[in-house]
Amino acid sequence: MMGGRGEIKSLELKKSGILSDSHLGLQWSNQDCNFYPGGGLFASVQMGSNENGGLKLPYADLLVKYVSLPEGFKNLGEEKGLGKKKKKSGLKLKFKISNPSLRRLISGGIAGAVSRTVVAPLETIRTHLMVGSCGHSTTEVFHDIMKTDGWKGLFRGNFVNVIRVAPSKAIELFVYDTVNKNLSARLGEQPKMPIPPSLIAGASAGVSSTLITYPLELLKTRLTIQRGVYNGLLDAFVKILQEGGPGELYRGLAPSLIGVIPYAATNYCAYDSLRKAYKKIFKQEKIGNIETLLIGSAAGAISSTATFPLEVARKHMQVGAVSGRQVYNNVLHALACILEQEGIQGLYKGLGPSCLKLVPAAGISFMCYEACKRILVEREEEE
Repeated sequence: MMGGRGEIKSLELKKSGILSDSHLGLQWSNQDCNFYPGGGLFASVQMGSNENGGLKLPYADLLVKYVSLPEGFKNLGEEKGLGKKKKKSGLKLKFKISNPSLRRLISGGIAGAVSRTVVAPLETIRTHLMVGSCGHSTTEVFHDIMKTDGWKGLFRGNFVNVIRVAPSKAIELFVYDTVNKNLSARLGEQPKMPIPPSLIAGASAGVSSTLITYPLELLKTRLTIQRGVYNGLLDAFVKILQEGGPGELYRGLAPSLIGVIPYAATNYCAYDSLRKAYKKIFKQEKIGNIETLLIGSAAGAISSTATFPLEVARKHMQVGAVSGRQVYNNVLHALACILEQEGIQGLYKGLGPSCLKLVPAAGISFMCYEACKRILVEREEEE
């Protein structure tokens, strides 16, 4: 305590719990006193003893803030870690979006745009290989594109692809996530389910996104194959309407729907099954970005290999009668003609670059989707 002349006086804490000042004759017991010797601001501070017999200040944080404690006093709240919890270090990017449906749609759109842009060159090569427009191998197609258009030729139609894939993937992942969660909540308690919820959810997601965004996919295919015919997306849209009417925008829709159901169902079912297996084997509830990338890529490899012949038939039907090509009546007719003319290998032409494109695209898409869902939160406090 400070004396009248600015001297520093000392307080002695006796074993009996009594504070005394030898100079001022002040005695202070922690058993019968309920005030701080300095009075004033701290007159209401309650005193008490802790389990170890020492002196305890319940409002020590205020005391330390405004007054320097004498030697021998300790802030027990700080010593025992009773203060505020330390926040984890590291930069965490969070955006508050309260609507769960909007969070899923935005996450899906970003995932689709990023994944398709990364693999755009492989998509271009795959499309040319499927229809045999400028070579019969990946190397031949690559050299032909580089010779004719340069690097920009590998990204021909990518802007249209992003415009198509972003909303398509947003709708697809939104429908899958919503349907899968609802079905799992309703049917999860049944001992045996005939069909996994993820299989039904995947098929629903594929059909929904295909119906809404199919004309954009057809425009992208025409812009990739028919070089110099169209001056952009709008010009292609108008010319196709003039030549074939609205129905031309949905040419090849039937094989697309037939193909997307097994592909999407297999893809999402494999992804969901692999995630559950990973959690069970490694006994982890959370899956990191790298693990999600690998799981998504494996799911993409399984689904693309199983449904590739339907994809080939769909691309042939979308091209239509370009450059005197044969026009197919339906998907079965396309499959039969390709099998007759080129054999079984014709149904899997372009499978290599297709897997090189679809496998990483699936992994990147799932990884971006899960990462975006962690960034876009309902409340700012969410981890």
